[in-house]
Amino acid sequence: MRKTFFVRNIAAPLLAVAVLALHPSLSQAQVTGSVSGQVVSGADDSPLSGITVTVEGSAVVAVTNNNGDYVLPRVPTGRQLIRFRRLGYAPIEQSLNVVSGTDHTVNATLTAQAVTMGDIVVQGVSRTPERIVEAPAAVSIIEPRVMQATSIASQMPVALATVPGVDVVQSGMNDFNVNARGFNSSLNRRILVLQDGRDPAIAFLGSQEWNALALPLEDFERIEMVRGPGSALYGANAYSGVINISTPLARNVIGTKVSIGGGELSTIRGDIRHAGVSRDGRIGYRFNAGFSQSESWSISRTNQVLPDILAEYAQATDSVATISVELVPLNGQTLGAGGAALGTPDDIRSTYGSARLDYYADNGSIGTIEGGLAQVRNEVFVTGIGRVQVPKATRPWARLNWSAPNFNLMGTYTGRKSNEPQISLSSGLPLDESSTILHLEGQYNRNFAEDRGRVVVGASIRNSRVDTKATLMQPADDDRSDNYYSGFAQIEYRPTPQIRIVGAARVDDGDLFDTQFSPKGAIVFSPDDNNSVRFTVNRAFQTPNYSEFFLRVPVAAPTAGPATLEGSLEGYFAAVNGALGTSLPSNLPWNFGALTNAWAFGNPVLDVETITSFELGYKGNVGDRAFVAVDLYLSELDNFVTDLLPGVNSQYTPFSLTQDGVDIPAILTALDAQLAGLGLPANHPLRAPIPALQAGYAGLVAAAGPLLATCNTGTATSACGLDGARALVVSYGNAGEVTERGIELSGGVSVTDEVQISGSYSFFDFDVDATTVAAGDQLLPNTPKHKGTFSIAYSGRQGLDLGLTARIVDSFSWAAGVFSGFIPSSQTVNLSAGYRVNQNLRVHAFVTNVFDQLRYHLYGGSVIGRRVMGGLTATF
Repeated sequence: MRKTFFVRNIAAPLLAVAVLALHPSLSQAQVTGSVSGQVVSGADDSPLSGITVTVEGSAVVAVTNNNGDYVLPRVPTGRQLIRFRRLGYAPIEQSLNVVSGTDHTVNATLTAQAVTMGDIVVQGVSRTPERIVEAPAAVSIIEPRVMQATSIASQMPVALATVPGVDVVQSGMNDFNVNARGFNSSLNRRILVLQDGRDPAIAFLGSQEWNALALPLEDFERIEMVRGPGSALYGANAYSGVINISTPLARNVIGTKVSIGGGELSTIRGDIRHAGVSRDGRIGYRFNAGFSQSESWSISRTNQVLPDILAEYAQATDSVATISVELVPLNGQTLGAGGAALGTPDDIRSTYGSARLDYYADNGSIGTIEGGLAQVRNEVFVTGIGRVQVPKATRPWARLNWSAPNFNLMGTYTGRKSNEPQISLSSGLPLDESSTILHLEGQYNRNFAEDRGRVVVGASIRNSRVDTKATLMQPADDDRSDNYYSGFAQIEYRPTPQIRIVGAARVDDGDLFDTQFSPKGAIVFSPDDNNSVRFTVNRAFQTPNYSEFFLRVPVAAPTAGPATLEGSLEGYFAAVNGALGTSLPSNLPWNFGALTNAWAFGNPVLDVETITSFELGYKGNVGDRAFVAVDLYLSELDNFVTDLLPGVNSQYTPFSLTQDGVDIPAILTALDAQLAGLGLPANHPLRAPIPALQAGYAGLVAAAGPLLATCNTGTATSACGLDGARALVVSYGNAGEVTERGIELSGGVSVTDEVQISGSYSFFDFDVDATTVAAGDQLLPNTPKHKGTFSIAYSGRQGLDLGLTARIVDSFSWAAGVFSGFIPSSQTVNLSAGYRVNQNLRVHAFVTNVFDQLRYHLYGGSVIGRRVMGGLTATF
């Protein structure tokens, strides 16, 4: 029974505070007018979209559309100040006397200017808006031009590849792992992903299904990447960082947008969005729908004569470690002679739809109700037990939110259903998974001490339900419902205008883990508006997921090898005894069954993995057009949770073939010498079998010896899943202590108003201070020691934009689950281009891996090559 009393008694009162705040006093009806107009560029009078237009001192706001047009409804009468602003342009203000019942026109011309650190505002670091230069964490923003350029690929992680310190590894078409600061895995979840505050992760694994995000990349309003531990405000799994995704209000994208595209790998995709507001401006609505289809980089690996993996990986490396032949081909293919896959794999498909309604109150509060559904088909994922294909899965979701100037209340629902069972390609077994996550969260913030201080408090309650129909968990652990409670607070204070002190703490508790306390402390020194130095200390944690706790699934077909070897040895020793009158053991104590099963088991006694990180950072401007950011970190990891490995689960005892007092190699060696001394030639019937028996024994030890396990004494074998028999067992364990350290550098310069150059470099290193991993296995960070990026972008006055990004990654070793091998270095170049034909039509193209450098990014993953795509976007 896990402890929940403490957090329940903290979460409930804090959540009540947020609920009680859900009674904003709406302004009384007042006399108003309206203001509309167009915003253009001072360079060539072209319309500017995305310009925020506000009425100073009020909650009235609008955003220009692709024609540069905006409408401000319900503007209070009297003298008003209209502000126009957008990052990269000098803000301007215009004064206007608003007359009741009158429509006014105010046009504006904005001039481009270099972006300074002081202009950028982020929200993901402190869960409230703050200038990036003062944020107490390493944080990066994905520029809108990058999201627009990469959107046609329908792959959001591609846009994150330029963030310093971030690893983006791809397998197949949409199977990505996004991680920061080391210790990546086949199903990474050390980065918490939030879309408008909702966690879209798969409940059973805690990892992301990137092709199930129900919006195209270009329709995201903002993507922030916070690096470093974030549990003090976000709780479990904000272990190495947080990706904070924001989508636009309906009133910010008024109109209709249609995008279509296609290209290599038989890619086709299309998206449509329509948004509008009611006549009085109080109700906004937005609808999105989309579809994408393509071939995949994944191929079948079923050929038993000429293993497919040898030919596949030969394109990328000269060093190919053994990867087991799979039993099942990809959907759409059948098996021919020798296991060769025949036919063409079915295409990867993703379909989605979503709808949103906003209510805009006069006091600035916004109420939102939205929901959607995504369906994914035929994607192949690399997991700890091997590759798994998802023939068809549905991802429904919903969100209710009320956001006011001083509080936010939100409820979310995230679901997943396997419409057709997932298939383990290694074992051929069907795997089912249906789950729901219900989450309620409240947050309150206010300023104090004449705005020198600010406090943020909040609480959340979550319920997760998972049912695998006994395909991934044994019945006693399956079809379960678990609760999770939390309360958090952050307080900051400025003793002087240049110094900001931040303290935060969070308490988390749940049915599956003990109470966790996550503190955070930071001091930020800002000598001016565009430069700062910070020192931060964070503690974060990651809870084991359902797979790590309760997994119970075969990972390979049962093998007759151990029983065959035992029988061969017993028969041979009996023959020798009969011929020589010796007393060699003709009844070995191993007692293997006719078939030895291969299992992957969860570990219900896993401890929570924790990290404590010390960080020193600088970010600021160099002159008027350049910026630089430097972040150094030193982190201590404790109770590190391994991937699937032998000998790490304390419930099982690794079985040695010599532990029962029968030393087969010594017996065979001595017997061979004895027979040779008797003058028997090597081909004599009593000597001839010895080399084969020695080879069989050595092969069993090398391939299966460390995996052969029995339950520990006093533990029911049924609880271990072995049913009284020895088995090949891999499981999860807490591996001990690790120290990691690194440096992340990034910078950029606006050469002109049209040309920007940026780049980054990251260094990572680690030490294993203590480990419980069995001899012969490795605890690896699965990340390179060195990596870097370089980007150059051009945005011209005639509607032309061009971009080039190069990413260089050092070679490194990989070990996760059943896959272990070497990852070669890579140098990947991507190109993007777009041209605005007129105000309503833009054509664009995107090329990933321009030079077609064939590489796999994680061992066991697919080899990725070049992909060329093009499309057009029309707005009305």
